[in-house]
Amino acid sequence: MPVITNIDDLKRIYRRRVPKMFYDYAESGSWTEQTFRANTTDFSELLLRQRIAVDMGNRTTRTQMIGQDVSMPVALAPVGVTGMQCADGEIKAARAAEAFGVPFTLSTMSICSIEDVAEHTEKSFWFQVYTLKDDDFMQRLFDRAKAAQCSAAMITVDLQVLGQRHKDIKNGLSAPPKLTPKTVANMMTKVHWGLGMLGTKRRFFGNIVGHAKGVTDPSSLSSWTAEAFDVSLDWDRIRTFRKMWDGPLIIKGIIDERDALEALNVGADAIIVSNHGGRQLDGALSAIRALPRIMDAVGDRIEVHLDSGIRSGQDVLKAVAMGAKGTYIGRAFVYGLGAMGEAGVTRALEVIHKELDVSMAFCGHRDIKTVDRDILMIPRDFSDKWL
Repeated sequence: MPVITNIDDLKRIYRRRVPKMFYDYAESGSWTEQTFRANTTDFSELLLRQRIAVDMGNRTTRTQMIGQDVSMPVALAPVGVTGMQCADGEIKAARAAEAFGVPFTLSTMSICSIEDVAEHTEKSFWFQVYTLKDDDFMQRLFDRAKAAQCSAAMITVDLQVLGQRHKDIKNGLSAPPKLTPKTVANMMTKVHWGLGMLGTKRRFFGNIVGHAKGVTDPSSLSSWTAEAFDVSLDWDRIRTFRKMWDGPLIIKGIIDERDALEALNVGADAIIVSNHGGRQLDGALSAIRALPRIMDAVGDRIEVHLDSGIRSGQDVLKAVAMGAKGTYIGRAFVYGLGAMGEAGVTRALEVIHKELDVSMAFCGHRDIKTVDRDILMIPRDFSDKWL
């Protein structure tokens, strides 16, 4: 196994082993990719305060997210088409997360179905849904998640319309993908990836094909995806979805404090500060810059998590210090999955955990639950320099 010391090591291997179409799908943002870049670079403006002569023994990163025990405040984010990054990718990622003691979130637009993942794991996982028009399909999604004993549902609320990602258009990445001679030629150079895909029966959208009205095979999927998303979404509609699911509920896609306050009234257990990894509105605030104002607005009235830009354990530590009770990794685990399968996801989690644990110790804390803004040096205008 190659020596992996950070997430970028996994990313380099991932780029070599996975077809360009799927690498670009993960490693891109919308339009100019300004927000995609800012999500990661803005973390570097937050500096850590080192403390010395503090007992660093018996450290723990264990905590809870929405009342569920986790080995560190990190969950695997929902990522579409994960099963095309690596054969049976969602199953492999879920197993790695389960063994490590962190939540795995399955995307509605996954290749492996809810039932596939449940069959190959022992512990519960989380399930993410989009805001779709078809109430019957939505209810059946929630019912299937309940039957699979998913311990939380997540509603993504920032995908009413699709942000333009230039690389996806040029590569023909859609649902289903449009293969061209160029993309097929590139796939043929990725031998390990290709052998894996030949060896699995899971190559299509398992939660959609055979379940959505009129979608009986991959060829009928394209028209469904073009019409399924509800552009008229409002908070009353989100309340309707809340009534479909009686378990813990997380709302993902909050980037403005006014929306965070609205989310208090729909019965959610947590919100995720997220700009969809910079894949929707380009030019929007980075998630970490948005977090302080949202924390100031909602306080402890709802659990706040952060997604978008997490690439290291220090990023996790900074987000927790700013008030987040949990964080999500998407690209970071996908790099590991594409590079080395299930072992790569495990390695990504190990890297992030070690960085989190050691950095927490240097900042004078032995328990992640005691970390607060005191460990940070925050620029005066970090989150409130805009009118």
